[in-house]
Amino acid sequence: HVQLVESGGGSVQAGGSLRLSCGLSSHPYKQCGLAWFRQAPGKEREGVAAISSTGATIYADSVKGRFTISRDNAENTLLLEMSDLKPEDTGTYYCAGGAWQLLLRPTAYNYWGRGTQVTVS
Repeated sequence: HVQLVESGGGSVQAGGSLRLSCGLSSHPYKQCGLAWFRQAPGKEREGVAAISSTGATIYADSVKGRFTISRDNAENTLLLEMSDLKPEDTGTYYCAGGAWQLLLRPTAYNYWGRGTQVTVS
C-alpha cells in the first residue's frame, strides 16, 4: 500500500515560485507512475503533470514552461517546482500514484495524498 504526504504549499504573489514535495512510503513506489493534480473550489480535479517510473514527463498545457515535475527514487520523493505562478494556479494540490504511466486523469491513480493548499494573489 502506497502512502503519500504532500508539503510545501502556501500563499504567494503572482509571478512568484513554490516547491511542492510528496513523500512516499512503499516498496512499489519505484514502479509507480506518479502525478500532481489540483482542484479549485467548485471545479473538477485536473491533472497538472505526470512522471513515469523511468522519468518521462507530461504537462497540462496551462503549466507548460512554468512547472517541473521530478522524482527522487533514492529519497522516495516526488517534487513539483512551480514558477511564474498565476492566480488561476490557486487550488489544493494532490500527489497521486498508480500502476498506469503518464496519464493526467484522476481515475488512473489508486493512491492519493490529502493535499496541500496553494494560493496565488
